[in-house]
Amino acid sequence: MTSVSEIIEQRNWQVVEAPFNAGKLSHLETIFTIGNGFLGLRGTFEEGYPGEMVSTLAHGIFNHAEGELVPDLVNLPNPLAVKITVNGVEFSMERGKGQMLGYRRVLDLRTACLTREVIWHNGVDAIVKLRFERFASLKNPHLVAQRISVRALLGTPIIRFNSRVDGTQNNEGVHHWEEMQTGGEGDLIFLNRVTTQSRYRIAVASLHQFNPMLKAELTLTAGQPSLAYQTSLAVDSEVALIKWSAIHTNRDSDDPLHAAQMTLKAAQQQGYESSYQAHVEEWATYWHDSDIQIEGDETAQRAVRFCTYHLLIAAPRDDDRVSIGAKTLSGPGYKGHVFWDTELFMVPMLTLTQPKIARNLLMYRYHNLEGARHKAQKSGFAGAMFPWESTDTGEETTPQWTHPLPDGTRIRIWTGDNEQHISTDIAYAVMQYWHWTGDDEFFLKYGAEIVLDTAVFWGSRVEYNADQGRYELTNQIGPDEYHENVNNSVFTNRMTQWHLQTAITVHDWLLREHPTAGAGLIERLGINTQQLTRWRDIIARMYLPKDPQTGLLEQFEGFFKLDRIDISHWQPRVANLDAVLGHERTQEVMVIKQADIVMLMALLGDQFGSRAEQEHHWTFYYPLVDHGSSLSPSIHAWIAARLDHMADAYKLFHYAANIDLEDLKGNIRDGIHAAAAGGVWQALVFGFAGLNLDEMGNLRLMPKLPSHWRSVRFRVWCKGQQRQIVIGDETSTNP
Repeated sequence: MTSVSEIIEQRNWQVVEAPFNAGKLSHLETIFTIGNGFLGLRGTFEEGYPGEMVSTLAHGIFNHAEGELVPDLVNLPNPLAVKITVNGVEFSMERGKGQMLGYRRVLDLRTACLTREVIWHNGVDAIVKLRFERFASLKNPHLVAQRISVRALLGTPIIRFNSRVDGTQNNEGVHHWEEMQTGGEGDLIFLNRVTTQSRYRIAVASLHQFNPMLKAELTLTAGQPSLAYQTSLAVDSEVALIKWSAIHTNRDSDDPLHAAQMTLKAAQQQGYESSYQAHVEEWATYWHDSDIQIEGDETAQRAVRFCTYHLLIAAPRDDDRVSIGAKTLSGPGYKGHVFWDTELFMVPMLTLTQPKIARNLLMYRYHNLEGARHKAQKSGFAGAMFPWESTDTGEETTPQWTHPLPDGTRIRIWTGDNEQHISTDIAYAVMQYWHWTGDDEFFLKYGAEIVLDTAVFWGSRVEYNADQGRYELTNQIGPDEYHENVNNSVFTNRMTQWHLQTAITVHDWLLREHPTAGAGLIERLGINTQQLTRWRDIIARMYLPKDPQTGLLEQFEGFFKLDRIDISHWQPRVANLDAVLGHERTQEVMVIKQADIVMLMALLGDQFGSRAEQEHHWTFYYPLVDHGSSLSPSIHAWIAARLDHMADAYKLFHYAANIDLEDLKGNIRDGIHAAAAGGVWQALVFGFAGLNLDEMGNLRLMPKLPSHWRSVRFRVWCKGQQRQIVIGDETSTNP
């Protein structure tokens, strides 16, 4: 008999839909996404429904279609499509003459397996139970497995399966394919395709096993090869279709179709149960390192695991030339582009729990340094200036204008030009990874170059105001994107100060610890005595606007002169305030999109100032934040916990952790809010647990748990050793 504790433990690993909710198709498609670090498949149904957004995405496959402003992460052919008929009546949960008598869909976070069970009356003469299973193998990232079974509960029905590889998918009306080969033989069907501009070649192939063994009917309709199997069932007997699908591209093979066929052959030889077990065992190793166990809060426990799951299924394990987009591989949002979200929100969790993956993500930036240098040069600066939005090339892919609006006007997009803090955000992530891992080999060969060449950029970008005798940065966009092209963003100016000081430390470390290699790198980057002198002068005289009466840092020059409105009077809302007020009015009011000064407090900690100074800034800035970005609540939760505002900390943490599960932003259709997921981990580990690494490289804990939490347990890697953290009656760290 299953115990209560076992039931609770199982529940804490599951996201469940019951009953079926046709009105939440797009929401549930996103949260039921499965993946394995190479590909992601939205949780659409095998049989298909109007209004669904079928999406199969693989890291790195971008294409810039003719007439489009920027490249897209290309939607690949769908390998999951299977239609079922029962005595000639097509199975559907919401249309036709059939009737659904029972329904339950479960995403098991522990095993990354999605299952669905349906009891269905065909409306004529049969009742069947259908069970659908799918997983994207973590053991072999090119493999997707499905098992679909039908059991006759009433009547003796004829069951027909029609399985397809569906090549009709596009990116919300944008087509990316130039060539297509449709093929099949025996129990195999496949598509070969080529993108129009980037010339990526992909193959999607499916191999079938049908029990009982029957000859398939092959149909090679262009772009939709299909196989059909048909059999009759006695009462209480069952039939099952196993569908193996493989996806390969010319990023991993010279001959993607041959590679796909080899993947399928190996999977068939291994068998479904063995493949599934290997997948589960692989997942167990990742959960061992990345799981956080919360005692006393089931809602938080499930939500934290949900956030962790979605980061892990999006994190590339075997490819260091790709990164995680803002919406992972779960939807079309932001066209799959990579932002600062990755380095400041997702990488920290991976640095501490999956350092090999974190290194991969930082290597993506290293491999794309030439794109950053090209952007700096094009903008009239030296060094490396990373793009605000990045794809496979490392070039800036932020559009400068929107598509024409209905009245023909277009809106200028400034983030690609002026949201330049991303270069320091990347350097911060590199330094954080190095400090926690002690990976000198990475830092010497790759990381130091990122930190130094982005510092070269800032040295050339900073402006000297001779009248004031200070250094400034004009025409910037800080984290608060409600206010564009401002002068002297405190976040950007202070982090530039940090960046240059860090670069000097790195410079000295290289010459001291690795004089030959260090001198070679420094010479290649053109860093000389004059530059170091300028960096030190910038550090000493960088302007940080501050009110002399209150001692408050001013978010940017002129912020304190803006109109102040009471955000609480604008609740409840279903839209961000910039959408309510309009673009021009938003520029004139003290409303902040997301953590800006508060983000600075999170990154710099005690370097920001004393506890009293942090409290002073929190009291002023927190009421002004609209949380218009999903990135914001988790960072505020982190700082609220550090400052003992526990009610606010838990409220913000709960909001961040459930943004996607409950669709609190109303835009889950576009994909998972990956930065929010990573921020939840930081709010818990850096905020509630108070974990940090001191200047001597020692772990320190300052736990401040919500009052109803009895304990928290998690593991982190530090300098090559895994440490278990236990916070409860007896807080401890164990080697």
